[in-house]
Amino acid sequence: MSSTDISLNKDVHHAHDEHDHHHDQNFFEKYIFSQDHKVIAKQFLFAGIFWGFVGGFLSIIFRLQLGWPEATFTFLEPILGNWIVNGKLDPEFYLALVTMHGTIMVFFVLTAGLSGTFSNFLIPLQIGARDMASGFMNMLSFWIFFLASVIMFISLFIETGPAGGGWTVYPPLSALPQAISGSAMGMTLWLVSMALFIVSQLLGGVNYITTVINLRTKGMSMTKLPLTIWAFFLTAILGLLSFPVLFSAALLLIFDRSFGTSFYLSDIYIAGEALAHTGGSAILFQHLFWFLGHPEVYIVILPTFGIVSEVIATNSRKPIFGYRAMIGSMLGISLLSFVVWAHHMFVTGMNPFLGSVFMFLTLIIAVPSAVKVFNWLATLWRGNIRFTTAMMFAIAFVSLFISGGLTGIILGNSALDIQLHDTYFVIAHFHLVMGAAAFFGMFCGIYHWFPKIFGRMMDEKLGFVHFWLTFLSAYLVFMPMHYIGIAGFPRRYYSWTGFDAFNTFTDLNSFISIAAIMGFAAQLIFLFNFIYSIFKGRRATANPWHSNTLEWTTPVNPGHGNWPGEIPTVYRWPYDYSKPGAAEDYIPQNVPFSQTQSSNLPYERDLE
Repeated sequence: MSSTDISLNKDVHHAHDEHDHHHDQNFFEKYIFSQDHKVIAKQFLFAGIFWGFVGGFLSIIFRLQLGWPEATFTFLEPILGNWIVNGKLDPEFYLALVTMHGTIMVFFVLTAGLSGTFSNFLIPLQIGARDMASGFMNMLSFWIFFLASVIMFISLFIETGPAGGGWTVYPPLSALPQAISGSAMGMTLWLVSMALFIVSQLLGGVNYITTVINLRTKGMSMTKLPLTIWAFFLTAILGLLSFPVLFSAALLLIFDRSFGTSFYLSDIYIAGEALAHTGGSAILFQHLFWFLGHPEVYIVILPTFGIVSEVIATNSRKPIFGYRAMIGSMLGISLLSFVVWAHHMFVTGMNPFLGSVFMFLTLIIAVPSAVKVFNWLATLWRGNIRFTTAMMFAIAFVSLFISGGLTGIILGNSALDIQLHDTYFVIAHFHLVMGAAAFFGMFCGIYHWFPKIFGRMMDEKLGFVHFWLTFLSAYLVFMPMHYIGIAGFPRRYYSWTGFDAFNTFTDLNSFISIAAIMGFAAQLIFLFNFIYSIFKGRRATANPWHSNTLEWTTPVNPGHGNWPGEIPTVYRWPYDYSKPGAAEDYIPQNVPFSQTQSSNLPYERDLE
């Protein structure tokens, strides 16, 4: 960190110190329209948990249909109303359920809920800042997301049903309001909601990047940042570069739907009648969508890389193995994620040579991913491991990332992908590597930082029950899907009983649905533990996990401004665990080398 940066930060922190004693705030200023990053992080967390249960419940409904396609579901009539016809789930509503489940989980839970919570909460605390660069912009980011959430939630209850074009909303199904019931008002609300969601993410991303670059405390160089901050920083850059492309795709789709343009439409016939749309290309939308869609995979998974790295190092009581290699691998993944989008489009008729280029780039991205896995395993190797609930979720994350990543190599091969595209093999792959793994990373972070967020401890016994049920259900749901996917079982089909080739999988589909219900039930245990612990959990100490990062140097319940006095100065990297000669098995970042003479390495004796 340059002397200029340090002097700038001194001025910034001095300005914050002058305002450390905030005026008395009423309830709305303190808890609703708060500009405190910690309160905003809680708001994102509560919203993410709410959407997680909504998205999970939708998946249980369509898993009931897939597990028992000939059964009647009259018991769902009080909930679904007219979407249950003669005891059967309406086929168009089934497609809407799949659409909303994917949208909610990918965007509203694993993007806004995950990054919104942990980027907001940890960035100022771990870099030594009083707050985000712009508290007002931070508040605005959440409330625009909240407005997007309200619009998306309303779309679940309109007469024609929510959006029904798949979570990727490919035209022409999404571009023609008259195509199916889910293409009408539900799709319009989906597009408006997503446009607001993107604005929210861009506001948040600008704030995160600016805060990391400009508000680091004295001594906090980029090479002393925890891997969590590197992960959040790179995630924000990915979002800032890729989300505007989805925004433009949605805007052009709105034009085609409402203003008679033909960006994505050409030579469309409905009931034998030719529509007045010519010159467009539905493939253009796929290019725009997946240019966001593949970086989105890493917008979801990158924050969990940082969270899991921090938790594994802390609970292994070892320095993270290959700190600079971990940063380099995240940089490599971030760069490569922008040049592999067309591997989602191998079946669109692209030139085989172009397909081979994207195949090569896709396989190359496995290299930095493998570096991360190797470094996590090397950190665990011969560590003095503490099996906390957070650590269990971190280890399971590595397992899921390996399992799902291996199938990604198969799908990255264009010749194989053409055979497996739109089968359950694809569903199994991305749910393991992105869905389940990201959720495990999110749970890992919640259990680990719950004492700092709420000042209390979550119950570890309930946490272990939650972990094992969730871990087992994840594999019991998605591993069999690989098998039926290889057999050609198609995704997005409302019912498969009309195909003799697939009737042999009746029992397996029922088994998958039972495992999914078990997994959803396990989350009710988490919800009880979470809410109960907020009010009745054992009170936390200042640093219950004996961690090195700066957030644990604040009071148990830090006020607005984080540190009541001077912000700590940073002297060392965040992974000084089990250092030979040290009095304790951890040395916080703010401890000067002059106080640890017995454990200083030769080059560290002259660092102060």
